[in-house]
Amino acid sequence: MNPKTIGNTSVSVGNPWIFFGVTFAITWGFWVLTILLGLSADTPVGILLLFLGLTGPGIAGIAFVYFVYDDPGQKDFWDRITNVRRIPAHWFLVILLLPLIVIPSAAIIEIALGGTSASLADWVTGADNLLLAILPTLFMATLVPLLEETGWRGYALDRLQFRHSALIASLILGVVWSLWHFPMFFVEGWHHHENIGFLTLEFWMFHIGIVWLSVVFTWVYNNTRRSIIGAIVLHAVINFTAQTFTLTGRAEVFHITLWFVVIVLITLIWGGENLQKRQQDATSTRCEARRRYLMNGHCW
Repeated sequence: MNPKTIGNTSVSVGNPWIFFGVTFAITWGFWVLTILLGLSADTPVGILLLFLGLTGPGIAGIAFVYFVYDDPGQKDFWDRITNVRRIPAHWFLVILLLPLIVIPSAAIIEIALGGTSASLADWVTGADNLLLAILPTLFMATLVPLLEETGWRGYALDRLQFRHSALIASLILGVVWSLWHFPMFFVEGWHHHENIGFLTLEFWMFHIGIVWLSVVFTWVYNNTRRSIIGAIVLHAVINFTAQTFTLTGRAEVFHITLWFVVIVLITLIWGGENLQKRQQDATSTRCEARRRYLMNGHCW
């Protein structure tokens, strides 16, 4: 299809790979600078540079929405971030409970096989006041998804689903999302450097897990009227749960395996084309996105 002009902007600018390039340039620019300067995550400048890198997907996502989409598409973008009514009540339960089921299940499997299971994180065991300790952890667990999902699910996922099935789009985005984290493993004081390590078992489980989780995110996204806030909350619950429980290396393998089982079940039950159970809903989702964003007046 020939590039379609919206205002003075060509839809070709909306190519998701251009978005990925801009996102990586912003994020890796700050993070590689942190590494080259020898700054750690424990220094004020290091923290600032790391935070600025985290804004890459969100800044690029908002910018591309305004470059590519017209007024209805831009308004829809902000509605998907702020309007929780897009999410049916039962999908709220899925978002909140699924991560809380998968990690304990991995720990139970580890116990059944004679392992040491999971332990509570230091912020829990070392807290004098658990209520006060939970607030900064919850804040960071939510802030990072807000910065990321504005771009990953807020912009890139729709663009990928225009040309690929939901499953393939999810896997592509998952690989890109996984690689985006790479410099984190070389910043001293950062969780990925200190607690996961480079080329460890946990390192590979982390990257594989992100790819699997990308399918879960698309499943939730497509079934909640393309809700970005739903993706943010899901990401926040996953982060908070991971920051609360510390799994052994073997339990982490079980953890990622369980997520794989989840996406296999999702694909078998909901279908890889749209990851939506009812074809009518899936078609409606595609049509809504294309009408709003490409303004061609009909589904194609």
